[in-house]
Amino acid sequence: MNDGRTRRVEVAEIDQNWESFRAKWKATVVVLEGPAAGTEFVMESANVCIGRGSGANWTIEHDTLSKEHAALELVEGRIRIRDLGSTNGCKVNGSDVKAADLKNGDRLQLGECSLQFVLEKRSHKPKTYVIDDA
Repeated sequence: MNDGRTRRVEVAEIDQNWESFRAKWKATVVVLEGPAAGTEFVMESANVCIGRGSGANWTIEHDTLSKEHAALELVEGRIRIRDLGSTNGCKVNGSDVKAADLKNGDRLQLGECSLQFVLEKRSHKPKTYVIDDA
């Protein structure tokens, strides 16, 4: 079923190398509540900073976020969230964390901003070549 909300996701055996990881997997964070609800951020590099300041890669306008609140990083073959010394902290599935490895469906709380981590296997369509016999 593809209703835009239901996603079939396999357990990831994540590659250590960013380019290999990116070729096989799409890591996304979705804002669940507030003015930015529904916004999706796709991880385009091995290190991403989330915050409300202009120095963040992913900017979310929310008063409870620090300018550079948290980082998502590819570490030892896993996507990890790391608190960057924020004032209001980070939670994964309701537990306070300084750093934690993420899995598909994890609920993130940065300050009072609710997010969800989504990890999907990329589908690759086979290439088709036309050979002219002329």
